[in-house]
Amino acid sequence: MHIKKGDTVVILSGDDKGKTAKVLRAMPKEGKILVEGVNVMKKHQRARKEGQKGSVVDRAMPIHASKVRLVGETKKTVKK
Repeated sequence: MHIKKGDTVVILSGDDKGKTAKVLRAMPKEGKILVEGVNVMKKHQRARKEGQKGSVVDRAMPIHASKVRLVGETKKTVKK
């Protein structure tokens, strides 16, 4: 996979197209990456203890590595 943890990437497709963000985690076996602030979903969380309230938590979901490009990378550098 051409992307590693800590790289800065540009999102090429989807709802977050055009955003620039940092890679938090790379999963090469699945071909996916976790990008900071991209593909964020709402997760309803149940109360853990009695008397505690449930809540809605924002959670970043992984996206496919082919949907991102490293910042500064152009088509000319990819073809080499």
